[in-house]
Amino acid sequence: MARPFEEVVRVKNVSLSGAVLLGVHAKICAGGLLDVQHGSQSARFRIAWASSGEAGIEALPSEPCIWDVAARKTFDMVGAG
Repeated sequence: MARPFEEVVRVKNVSLSGAVLLGVHAKICAGGLLDVQHGSQSARFRIAWASSGEAGIEALPSEPCIWDVAARKTFDMVGAG
């Protein structure tokens, strides 16, 4: 069973289909789910891959988009999963 955690990370390569998280210290595995918060918005993502402090996350079709993909800049985020 997954253990809850909270961690502030950075994100890059933001798109409607997902993003790359930077500065991930928690032990997460591909296939798992993360609840990610950006500002007051939150959504659930699937972990596509995780390696050396980075992780690729995929947006779930049933979840809202939590960031402005037009901005294309780095954001601070809090994740729990």
